[in-house]
Amino acid sequence: MAYVTLPQLAEIPGALELAQVATNQHAAAVVDATLMEATLRGSDRSAWSADEIDQADKAAARISEAVVEAGAVIDGYLARRYTLPLASTPGILVKWARSITRYTLHADRISDDRTDPVARDYRDAIRFLELIAAGKFSLGLDDPTTGPAAAGEIQINPGHKVFGREHLP
Repeated sequence: MAYVTLPQLAEIPGALELAQVATNQHAAAVVDATLMEATLRGSDRSAWSADEIDQADKAAARISEAVVEAGAVIDGYLARRYTLPLASTPGILVKWARSITRYTLHADRISDDRTDPVARDYRDAIRFLELIAAGKFSLGLDDPTTGPAAAGEIQINPGHKVFGREHLP
């Protein structure tokens, strides 16, 4: 399941960053950020050449693949506790999907993972997903495990008998 959309990614981390990390490494130039924005949002791209649009479409396909991978990672953790697909997507899953997608797209980035914000956000997302799988963190109001059926165990109290040999006249 896709927990984040291309227009949401156009907002954060933004078209410029996505164009930089998703453009084919062998392309002559990075996809223009304005064209990437239009591609991600499904806007008019008639101002660009067919070759430029083709490069933007290829970059968008790479981004979409990363979104699918992020969804698979999230589903792997959620499946331990929930029936998938979820009826609605809690906002926190969008944030985590965005972080995992971004990390996937930055796979070739050379940086110190201890101080890199992309790596930090990814680690945080995975840490929370592990907590969800272990039952130590809730998705919030949309969490199906916090409903009335999940509130506790069923208890049967036999009480006292109303009818029986002791109570017959």
